[in-house]
Amino acid sequence: MSRIRQKIAFGHDLIMTFLSLPISMFLRMGTDMFAYDTGIIVFTAVVFTAVAGTCFLITGLYGGIWRYVSLNDVMVIAKAVTLSILIFVLFMFMLNRLEWTPRSTPIINWFVLVTLLGAPRFLYRQFKDSHKNNPAPRGATNAKVPVLLVGAADGAEMFVRAIGRNPAIAYQIVGIIGEKSGRVGRNIHGVQVLGTIENLSQIYNELSLANKAPQRIIITKENIEKSSMQKLINDAETLGVSLSRMPKLTDFRGGVSDTIPVRPIAIEDVLGRAQLTLDKISMGALVKDRRVMITGAGGTIGSELSSQIAAFDPSHLSLLDSSEFALYSADLKIKESYPNLSLNAVIADVRDKNRISQVFRDEKPDLVFHAAALKHVPIVEAHPSEGVLTNINGTRIIADCCHAIGVRAMVLISTDKAVNPANIMGASKRIAETYCQALDLEKNVKTRFVTVRFGNVLGSTGSVVPLFQHQIANGGPLTVTHRGMKRFFMTVREAVELVLESTVLGIKPDSPPGHIYVLDMGKPIKISDLARQMILLSGRNPDKDIKIEFTGLRPGEKLFEEILHDSEPPQETDYPGVLLAAPRTVDLQILSKQIEEVVAAASSGDTREIFVLMNKYVPEFQSEGGDRVIAASLKSN
Repeated sequence: MSRIRQKIAFGHDLIMTFLSLPISMFLRMGTDMFAYDTGIIVFTAVVFTAVAGTCFLITGLYGGIWRYVSLNDVMVIAKAVTLSILIFVLFMFMLNRLEWTPRSTPIINWFVLVTLLGAPRFLYRQFKDSHKNNPAPRGATNAKVPVLLVGAADGAEMFVRAIGRNPAIAYQIVGIIGEKSGRVGRNIHGVQVLGTIENLSQIYNELSLANKAPQRIIITKENIEKSSMQKLINDAETLGVSLSRMPKLTDFRGGVSDTIPVRPIAIEDVLGRAQLTLDKISMGALVKDRRVMITGAGGTIGSELSSQIAAFDPSHLSLLDSSEFALYSADLKIKESYPNLSLNAVIADVRDKNRISQVFRDEKPDLVFHAAALKHVPIVEAHPSEGVLTNINGTRIIADCCHAIGVRAMVLISTDKAVNPANIMGASKRIAETYCQALDLEKNVKTRFVTVRFGNVLGSTGSVVPLFQHQIANGGPLTVTHRGMKRFFMTVREAVELVLESTVLGIKPDSPPGHIYVLDMGKPIKISDLARQMILLSGRNPDKDIKIEFTGLRPGEKLFEEILHDSEPPQETDYPGVLLAAPRTVDLQILSKQIEEVVAAASSGDTREIFVLMNKYVPEFQSEGGDRVIAASLKSN
């Protein structure tokens, strides 16, 4: 069918070309052209048609689709016509020195032929775009969702054109709003730019009075400022309107479609701050041609670390995890993306000292990123021995192995829950931090120990975002433990870039020892607000379509998380957004004895002793769960 249409188009163009020459002569000479011999005019037109037809094929004039003709196609037509006339003039000059036609005729013919070739194409597109000739499918409803577009630019123009081409699309555009006022009052294909994001509420009210209240706001601009996004989210919730995004142009994989799909707002849009992009050149120099090991490589952070580090061309990459499936998935992902990378997937438990020592001797890493940990607060609170053995003893084993073989740097992935911890998970990570800080302060240790602390990672396994997504998919309700709960959030890309950037800073000869690197993550997000925004971004209304239930704080859960302790005054670093926390350390020998006591209690399953020792060695640790365990133990005695 495609070739038949191309042949029809070619035939059309040959006819138009043949007619263009006598039309041009008539425009040049009027009725005087009839004084010329008709046979000569026909012969000249045939010659021109033959030359032009050859040029049309050579220049690829039939690669375009008339249904989607644009200025690019006009340019191709103009090039083909120009080439045709130049060759024709040269040929006729050699044949009869252009005595058969006035010498200005070819110039006129250029304009005539471009018009004869281009106009039918645009008329055909207009015909196909017409509502009358593109009816909605039989049985389709006439009711359409009124939508307001955000972004008075290319994305909006594309969306408006798609709606115009296909009236079966279930959207009716009631207006456009922009980020800036420069285009207010103008229109895109007849759709008015009504105002800016700042006066969205006023625009909504005016449209409501005109019975055109939008039911959905569609963001057509790819890179919208975070402040504008937050304003849209807040206003949309207030107005009871859902939010969606048009796909990025880079999301289209091929073909031309009559429809423009929309997608939910990415959860990253609720951060309320711009995502940081750090110094990738320095990160690349850190990793390139070095042997790198990642523990917990199958987790959210470990997997992203593996991907980013693999992109920096290490000489060898070791992936270590205790979960067979997680390790298999991480290994497969890297092998598919970097088939030539030297890679080894190692199944091992960071709590097994002999096994880890053998792995280090075999892999001989230059850099070690320690992401393996138990992180789910209620589970670790219910099984404190496991938390201690993994988060404290596992970290100690990894750190000691790094020291033993002279690893250049070990990076500990920590958490904001280690600040004023209210649970075993946070307290165990605080002791792990302290041990790495103490090692970094030791003068006879060649390895640098870098600790990186950050908040919740959006979408990580076990975090609140996947939970909310699951609950929304099931129709709700969304469960929030407390109305006032707040958390810091960051994307997994940011978290991993922070880890790599902090490593760059931490291994510098002049970097202060024993410090902790943290990311300035802006303001914490209220979890109840996050729940409402996620419902809204799914295209539904909070409290109406999906309800939010408050279930009460769980054991070990805090209302507020903190990135820095009061005794850790932050210092700025060479990179904006990355802060350096002053060390709170304990002598390494004393700390080692304390860890031995805690690990011994965990190994014997003495939960009461674990909580007693944690309260003793982490003075800021306050745990209601621990108080209950100790009280129950005393009562039983």
